Amino acid sequence: VQLQASGGGLVQAGGSLRLVCATSGSISRVNFMGWYRQAPGKERDLVAAITSGGSTNYADSVKGRFTISRDNAKNTVYLQMNSLKPEDSAVYYCNAEITVFRTTINYWGQGTQVTVSS
Repeated sequence: VQLQASGGGLVQAGGSLRLVCATSGSISRVNFMGWYRQAPGKERDLVAAITSGGSTNYADSVKGRFTISRDNAKNTVYLQMNSLKPEDSAVYYCNAEITVFRTTINYWGQGTQVTVSS
């Protein structure tokens, strides 16, 4: 099983980016999917999460600006980021709890850099 994240880049403050994380491999079920971010010298923190049923959870700092969604048919999760701020700059990682046959494992993507200039 692999998670492939894409969509990061350099954007000016106030701009938008859309991150995409696609899963591949022999997957029985994708449960929780989420996005985390880690800035230099800081811990990796949850940005947004979505369950298989579509319930969402956001960090307070991104509420109203970011939207997480998923396509269950494609086992893909998206993060639409609007009104970006310099403090949103970080490496963004996708995360998914995936069941393969009878085993459930937590997987991480490789990370994608988001840089917001002021």
